[in-house]
Amino acid sequence: MEPLLPVLPLLIPVATAIIALFAWRSRALQRWVGVGGAVALLAASIALLLHVRRAGITVLQAGSWPAPFGISIVADHLSAAMVLITGVMGLAVAVYSLADIDPPRERFAYYSLLHLLLAGVNGAFLTGDLFNLYVWFEVLLIASFVLLALGGTREQLDGALKYVAMNLVSSAFFLVGVGLLFGLTGTLNMADLSLRVATFEQPGLVTAIAMCFLVAFGIKSAVFPLFFWLPASYHTPPVAVSAIFAGLLTKVGVYSLIRVFTLIFVEDVGYTHTLILWIAGLTMVTGVLGAAAQHEIRRILSFHIVSQIGYMIMGLALFTPLALLGAVFYIIHHIIVKTNLFLVGGVVQRLSGSSELSLTGGMYRAHPWLAVLFLIPALSLAGIPPLSGFWAKLLLVRAGLEIESYVIVVVALLVGVLTLFSMTKIWAEAFWKPIPPDTPLPPPINRRAMALLVAPIAALAALTLTIGLWTEPFLAFAERAAAELMDPSGYVRAVLGEQAGAVASDTATPAAVTTVGAGEP
Repeated sequence: MEPLLPVLPLLIPVATAIIALFAWRSRALQRWVGVGGAVALLAASIALLLHVRRAGITVLQAGSWPAPFGISIVADHLSAAMVLITGVMGLAVAVYSLADIDPPRERFAYYSLLHLLLAGVNGAFLTGDLFNLYVWFEVLLIASFVLLALGGTREQLDGALKYVAMNLVSSAFFLVGVGLLFGLTGTLNMADLSLRVATFEQPGLVTAIAMCFLVAFGIKSAVFPLFFWLPASYHTPPVAVSAIFAGLLTKVGVYSLIRVFTLIFVEDVGYTHTLILWIAGLTMVTGVLGAAAQHEIRRILSFHIVSQIGYMIMGLALFTPLALLGAVFYIIHHIIVKTNLFLVGGVVQRLSGSSELSLTGGMYRAHPWLAVLFLIPALSLAGIPPLSGFWAKLLLVRAGLEIESYVIVVVALLVGVLTLFSMTKIWAEAFWKPIPPDTPLPPPINRRAMALLVAPIAALAALTLTIGLWTEPFLAFAERAAAELMDPSGYVRAVLGEQAGAVASDTATPAAVTTVGAGEP
């Protein structure tokens, strides 16, 4: 079974999607299949992570074709962690969906689409070549577009069209970059590209191609100035859909940026990563200012997705071991808390009948447990100690200080303060102030539905507390992931073989070698 571990996170959600589709006549069977498939995916993800921790980078060559000629599925510490967190979010949202998704959407293959989305996300994390990365991007794009439009309201269709239009532009840039890179090197295997690009004699041409990938993955990550599609669309579908989008979709873009700008495009770090640093700062500022101007819970949280993406690519831009450690840790932390905040926002909407802050109130008095479950991810997002967000921000701030990048450090700290302001605004309006007079309240939620809504929220809040209070093992894992990113020779050796790994070590760029020692944690 161990040789098949890297492919199980792909096969399980695809099989679940197919089985749920054949069960379209029975809502009850679809629901059981949806949750059961999520449990199986989580179990396979845990097994893969444990195997990678024990045996190191794990590679499956499809059809036994050797790289770079075949399809490589690669699980290193970063991709294994991303697959695991995808499994956690998939199960949380599948359970929440049992009480959140209405029967018409369930009849139109909601659970099949959800698992097809999870398959696309995991495929993007595990693929070892750029063309298959494009294929998996298209799989998750198709699933996410249908999920976004499912229901057919005017607002949904408007958001879905903006979403798919910008992602098609992203795909076009991606294909252009893939075509140019293949024409230049004759390969699309990322490990092989790492070797070939390092010896190419026209670094300016490689940098120009890198800009195509920066735009393509920048759109998918929702970085400045390419983010406007996200707050226009993420508040329109059901809460369960918004939550899985908020947690995972932009992180696929961030993961792709980290992968290609640590493995392939590292010959002109002074230009590419400085540009990424500017983008990171502007993304933080514009996102948090957009959130401060909003008065609807999911719109506020959508703008904060943009803002927090800036922190993740800040770690990539600083390009030291400590900075990449902070970026990896930040991605994991953010996926958990952002998904949870959307889920909490959904419960507030169900209890008050609206997610507009002016029409909500009284949640602390009526549901104090919900107030606690909101405060844990909200304060973690703002970086309040000892929650996980504090450690994530601390790592990035320390990384910036170590290489004297003071401007981005100041920006990161100020954005943290403004994030706290936005979370405080939600707390003051939805939880602390009295219920507005003459506000009609929706029918009460039955006990079973409330249990299904609260269980994943409580589990994710407990996970946030665990990471914050028992940080050392998570930091140690993130450190190993960062070390593999800074020195890709192990990745190359695992994919191409020992001889290629030795060549990778010999062709390491001076910039990368210098940076490794600059910010040792």
